[in-house]
Amino acid sequence: MRILLAILFLFAGTIHLINPALFLPIMPPWIPFHRLCIQISGVFELLGGLGLLVPSRQVQLCACWGLALLLVAVFPANIYMATAHIQIHGFPPQAWMAWTRLALQPLLIIALFWVTENRFWKTNCP
Repeated sequence: MRILLAILFLFAGTIHLINPALFLPIMPPWIPFHRLCIQISGVFELLGGLGLLVPSRQVQLCACWGLALLLVAVFPANIYMATAHIQIHGFPPQAWMAWTRLALQPLLIIALFWVTENRFWKTNCP
């Protein structure tokens, strides 16, 4: 499961860096520097995905926290996508899919903590 999550974040990070224009429509208007934010999120997705693959528990815990915080940080864009009924190329056009994506983010955070056996009250992330 940890490897699958790593692959997911590595794939997402790669897409954010290769084609940031794909994600421009879902950026809320009140967030500045849209392209830069998309690229930064891509870099952190790649770092987090790689961190999940490193055999060091300490690195995996830090990757877990970093990716969980990233998922919280990008949540406004996903809310905007769902509430503004924004369609982007490559994503299913049904409105319920955007709302489902919102529900998946907390589940991804839970999965990150589960696969890294991260008990947030005991984490020693440097």
